[in-house]
Amino acid sequence: MFKHILMPTDGTAHSERAIMRGIELAKLCGAKVTGIHVLPDYRLAIADDGSFDPGLPGKMQDEGRARAENFLAYVKTTAAAEGVACDTVIATNSQPFDAIVNTANERGCDLIVMTSRYRKGLVSLIMGSESSRVLHRASIAVLVFRGLMSADHPDKSLPAR
Repeated sequence: MFKHILMPTDGTAHSERAIMRGIELAKLCGAKVTGIHVLPDYRLAIADDGSFDPGLPGKMQDEGRARAENFLAYVKTTAAAEGVACDTVIATNSQPFDAIVNTANERGCDLIVMTSRYRKGLVSLIMGSESSRVLHRASIAVLVFRGLMSADHPDKSLPAR
């Protein structure tokens, strides 16, 4: 069925649940997976006081890369635990959906598995949804796991008392 699955991650619990499900699917299909995290383009970063610090973009890039490696380590360890072949990519792009779709095309992926978080009102209008943008731009199948689950969903953990 599927041979190569791309799994974007932002390090959230929602994203980790989608990765777990994507790796389960990959195992069933005998597919390999590629985890991806997209870093923003920090070249135009401005310091807190409004001045331009030429070293700031490099510092921000290094911190972002460290976080990305941490997020992608989860993909690697989860895939390894299930015996699924895994590769990871750290991309830089001001539009994460572009990097996701471009990476899927470049690597010959036939499925993108990602999460979508529910946003309300003005926030949804301003921020939009990366998963929606990927859905509209991708030429391959996209499987989206909702970040908001019903109370009786098996993945929904009980609230702490």
